[in-house]
Amino acid sequence: MGSRTGEALECRLRRPSCGSTGSCTSLYDNVPESSSVTDDLFGLDRDVIYENLDEILEHVWGLQRKVELWSEAIQLDPEGGSIGGGEETDSGGEPATPNFEERSVSDIGTSASDFDSTANSLNEAEDLGMRERRDSGVGASLTRPCRKLRWHSFQNSHRPSLNSASLEINRQSAAQLNLLQKCSLLRLTAIMEKYSVPHKQSWAVPKFMKRSKTPNYRDKRVFGVPLLVHVQRTGQPLPQSIQQAMRYIRSQCLDQVGIFRKSGVKSRIQALRHMNEASPDHVSYEGQSAYDVADLLKQYFRDLPEPVFTRKLMETFLQIYQFVPKDQRLPTVQAAIALMPDENREVLQTLLYFLSDVASAQENQMTAGNLAVCLAPSVFHLNVSRKESTSPRLPIDSTMGKPDHKDLNENLAATQGLSHMITDCKKLFQIPQDVMLQLCNSYLAADTQPLSFSELMGEGRDSRIDLEVSIQSLLKESFDRFKGWLGMPGPLNTEISCKKVGDVHPLRLWKVSTEVEAPPQAVLQRVLRERRLWDEDLLQEKVMEALDHNTEVYHYVTDSMAPHPRRDFLVLRKWRSDLPRGGCLLVSLSLDHKTLPLEGGVRAVVLTSQYLMEPCGMGRSRVTHICRADLRGRSPDWYNKVFSRLCAMELARIRDSFPALDPSGPETKI
Repeated sequence: MGSRTGEALECRLRRPSCGSTGSCTSLYDNVPESSSVTDDLFGLDRDVIYENLDEILEHVWGLQRKVELWSEAIQLDPEGGSIGGGEETDSGGEPATPNFEERSVSDIGTSASDFDSTANSLNEAEDLGMRERRDSGVGASLTRPCRKLRWHSFQNSHRPSLNSASLEINRQSAAQLNLLQKCSLLRLTAIMEKYSVPHKQSWAVPKFMKRSKTPNYRDKRVFGVPLLVHVQRTGQPLPQSIQQAMRYIRSQCLDQVGIFRKSGVKSRIQALRHMNEASPDHVSYEGQSAYDVADLLKQYFRDLPEPVFTRKLMETFLQIYQFVPKDQRLPTVQAAIALMPDENREVLQTLLYFLSDVASAQENQMTAGNLAVCLAPSVFHLNVSRKESTSPRLPIDSTMGKPDHKDLNENLAATQGLSHMITDCKKLFQIPQDVMLQLCNSYLAADTQPLSFSELMGEGRDSRIDLEVSIQSLLKESFDRFKGWLGMPGPLNTEISCKKVGDVHPLRLWKVSTEVEAPPQAVLQRVLRERRLWDEDLLQEKVMEALDHNTEVYHYVTDSMAPHPRRDFLVLRKWRSDLPRGGCLLVSLSLDHKTLPLEGGVRAVVLTSQYLMEPCGMGRSRVTHICRADLRGRSPDWYNKVFSRLCAMELARIRDSFPALDPSGPETKI
């Protein structure tokens, strides 16, 4: 074994780095090949196998097995009982629900070398038989060792049980999604380089030139509005009228034969479009023809500025269903979906779940394959993307009206792909278990789990200390006039600014401010006790426990676009109304309360939330909201583009919940 390992290392030293961006080839160690190593690297074709490299990996896995045996040894006490120090597995090799103690890995004497082995290990039962590489590029952060555990999220009690719910993408933290996208890019690149078009030297996610001028969508409200613009406007990527159309078909029209295949009446469809644009939040489809509403949905997706799959990834999805073997398509599509923007992924999941419900009704005679034939041109923008795209990878065909061989193949791939996605929609948006284990073992997946109520109220600890630190931080920022914040204009007469925080968490700290025509104490009362007047997504709220006259545990639940889980918030909050000149403040942070189990949603985490209400004369207040929260299921890129605007719109709704003051009247007093 030693001589073979030496030969393999010598072969490895002759190979150039794959992490270099200037490399003309891109070969991955984790791509399974099929022949022996006999030629120089640049003389190899795609079917060469690195047998010696496989032996090195087997040796690494042998070290991993030793670590697993060590873990099993500390898992049992002298009487043979479990102390919760490791994960139990059933006979099938699948990890069972772990029963961990609330102590970190470092508490049980894990050395640095031991943790390196576990942190860099991969599940041996990978679906694709792939092995993740170690380099200085994208994969480095997935396998980089951790020398010191600094976050309470590494407590064993916080490690997820790998049930179906915990594997869903929309339940992961921002840090986990950040890692997931890197890991998915590695996997997707490895598979596509092996199975993609033979004449292409290597596969890569296409890059597009940015447009010099951003289109103006102010005169549009539903049709032709990008998903990102709509989520910035309303907090949800799909307009309410389009969601209502799906609900109408699902509840009343599933028995209509040939729905989505039979055409509606053009004049009635046009009237529905005008109704959507005029009042998208108050559209009723009662009494409308099912075929008209179905055609309206097809037109909505066809009129989007880019396909749901995005122009950047659409060709990748088509290539998956043209070249990747059927038994490997599911994990490949999962990797591609993980790379989609969050708003596009959420809309795709909503659409596929809806079409799955339509296909499950036998009365309409529309199977998944039939629906795919009818909807693939609208969802993939077939024959449209090629004409309107600025990408050099999609040339315009000189023959007009006559599809070439490539067009026919892409149409077939789109139909087969959409049919497969409708059938397996429940699996597409889950993370493979081996990838999830890898994310859990990475030190960068510093999950933002809140402290439990028992920890905050434990001996020697006052729960108000954390809140007092937040209060003093807010007062210091106000005294320094919020120096060091990067400002930008916000929507609805608000001001937005942000700054980076000096920890490793990828989320920024956002600040929004505006003037409210009410005194500070009235604004404080509105935020504390009258949330239903300004939070349109609120489902329920309750004060769980009052700790003293100005400190309490507060629970509230907000709605999400179906079928995504609703968001559950449990915060510890404290307020003050004795600031100079009559100012008020309110600070909050997330809490984990054992007596309040999570039911059917996802527990969002508020890292910090601070409201500062300062009087500015004439009965008005200057309200500033500083927030940093992990809503789950959103990547750091989504927070950079969307989260600040959602905070600004929330503050604008608080402002608009007060009636306008009469400038000639007396100053309001409380």
